[in-house]
Amino acid sequence: MRVVVSEFISLDGVVQAPGGPQEDTDGGFAHGGWSHPFFDPEVVGGAVGEAMEGTEALLFGRRTWQTMAAAWPERGGDPFADRMNTIRKYVVSGTLADTDLDWANTTLIPAGQALTLLRELRAADGGDLLVMGSPTLVRTLLAEDMVDELRLMVMPVLLGGGKTIFPADGARRAFELVSTTTAKTGVNVCVYRPAAES
Repeated sequence: MRVVVSEFISLDGVVQAPGGPQEDTDGGFAHGGWSHPFFDPEVVGGAVGEAMEGTEALLFGRRTWQTMAAAWPERGGDPFADRMNTIRKYVVSGTLADTDLDWANTTLIPAGQALTLLRELRAADGGDLLVMGSPTLVRTLLAEDMVDELRLMVMPVLLGGGKTIFPADGARRAFELVSTTTAKTGVNVCVYRPAAES
């Protein structure tokens, strides 16, 4: 399985709370919902839909899973919502228990075993394992060279600070640009894959 990361991201690398004001206010973050003015149904919506096409399962960190689990079950009735609700899901957490997993088809990956279990998943046959949001988890996956594709929807806004997906460990990691599409709202949808270092 390929690990594919899909993120709404600002020009200064922030991925925190793109969906709504109360999504994630850690650190006093006051710009929740910042992605909405730049969402273009054709290009940005198309990119989200395209990412789901080859996806066999979704992978989340705890906070993103809880946000999604609170929102998607009540949105049934359209093909994307139905897919979100029926697809296999994994959540990495050190605090959730199996009894907390009330969103259909969710499996708990205990935080202490996450890297071992995710390496096993990645080595298995199957479609993509898609990660949305989940900055702490994505940082770990990038630091461990376990990301096979980055799908970044780069939005033309500076947020002045907030959570990022990028490791701050001083390591160099090269990526190649596979494709880029520009929305009329100024969003660049960029797909990157790890490149061989020269």
